[in-house]
Amino acid sequence: QNMEKRQSYRETIKRICLEKGYVVIDPWEREKIIYRDAEKTSMVNFNFISRDLEDIKNCDILVAYMPKLSAGTCMELFYAKQMGKRTICICRIKNPSPWIIAHSEILLTKIEELRSVL
Repeated sequence: QNMEKRQSYRETIKRICLEKGYVVIDPWEREKIIYRDAEKTSMVNFNFISRDLEDIKNCDILVAYMPKLSAGTCMELFYAKQMGKRTICICRIKNPSPWIIAHSEILLTKIEELRSVL
């Protein structure tokens, strides 16, 4: 996936959401240890997926950041839309899949645009 080491975008998204009065649930806070130790252990423990889905069940809005295609992010976006959640996708992919477009209530191209839609 190669995004595990580049997570600084999360702080910007978190700051914008907090400014707008939202409580932020960031699954990376609990999952980063999985990726940090991935070289040492096999990633056979998929409990984080069920926890991510539980987070989506309990949220009001899913903000998905997609600088490149990610199977996990696409699945989360799909699941959130199926659960009737508001979905916002910040997508930097040129010509994104119709699946991404169809499951994004709002499709943005830059993180900074998030402030105007929350």
